[in-house]
Amino acid sequence: MKNKIIAAVLGTAVVAGTLAGCQTTGVPAGTEKSTEDEAKGDSKVYRTLDEIKQSGTINIGVFSDKNPFGYVDENGEYQGYDVYLAERLGKDLGVEINYVSTEAASRVEYLETGKVDIVLANFTVTEERAEKVDFALPYMNVALGVVSHNDNVIESLDQISADDQVIVISGTTAETYLEKEYPDIKLQKFDTYATAKTSFENGTGVAWANDNTEVIAYAIENEGYTVGIPSLGSQDTIAPAVSKGNSTLLDWINEEIVSLGDEKFFHADYEATLIDTYGKDYEETLVVEGGKVSG
Repeated sequence: MKNKIIAAVLGTAVVAGTLAGCQTTGVPAGTEKSTEDEAKGDSKVYRTLDEIKQSGTINIGVFSDKNPFGYVDENGEYQGYDVYLAERLGKDLGVEINYVSTEAASRVEYLETGKVDIVLANFTVTEERAEKVDFALPYMNVALGVVSHNDNVIESLDQISADDQVIVISGTTAETYLEKEYPDIKLQKFDTYATAKTSFENGTGVAWANDNTEVIAYAIENEGYTVGIPSLGSQDTIAPAVSKGNSTLLDWINEEIVSLGDEKFFHADYEATLIDTYGKDYEETLVVEGGKVSG
């Protein structure tokens, strides 16, 4: 994966750089509105499939700090389970990829404002989000999980006292679930995974609630931590998302996911990006092929 990092720049800031010969600006490639569009009062923020193909570039929102799903490696290149899929989408569309780094809380906003064409950032499908964006077929199973320190393993949320805090990432299903189902639990919220991780390791919270894939990986990679609650709440799925109403792009992604299922693409993705973290035992549990969730 040779694509270089493209920073997501908000407002009017402009960052000089190149990606496949294209200048990087504060507006992702191909998303600029013409004066004519503005004069007509055009409210469409998204680009259709044909418009993306004609531009030669697709803007894909991914995480830059969530290993092994979306992260930037030591060579400054995007890697991970979501990025592996993004690379294939770009290849099959015949366009260059402009990666836009996103945080969990920005995923919906980036689609609503047209900053990206697709979000592939470990995006859990929920009814609330589906009112604002359109989800394609799923490619992964997920649930919530809770990791805690070995000297105080949290195996039930009932163990959390009134003085304790649980760490969550803003804009995630963990935040939404705990606020709704356990309103008395104090939440310490962070915008990025990196800051949440640092705070958790510094003892800010007694536990960290997140996708179970994330907390399982964290406990495997870091000594002194245990996933006391491996599954919390309902079983959900991860899926690509596009701007609401962008049917041409959505239909193409759905057809692509079905087609990729015929070649067991997501098993290959898992074995290339996740197996070192989760091993073979979790492969059939986590992977969804062809958009079909078993059971």
